[in-house]
Amino acid sequence: MSARLGVTALALLFVTGLWLVAAPFVVGYQPRGAELTAATVNDLWVGGALAGGSFLGLAGYAASALRELTARGGPAAES
Repeated sequence: MSARLGVTALALLFVTGLWLVAAPFVVGYQPRGAELTAATVNDLWVGGALAGGSFLGLAGYAASALRELTARGGPAAES
């Protein structure tokens, strides 16, 4: 149960980070063709850090789960 909660939290953080990166352009507070505003730069850094960190956490969890499955030794592949 706690693993599912952790993966859900990491997935939500990943989506939130992606939204922070896209928001200035989707919402429209970053004018097209203009120099990046301070708010846009902040959104890009914070969103990138959230998305990157949560992606690394999800990848680490997946690698750990795969390592555990191979250590247990699943059923042999049929020939």
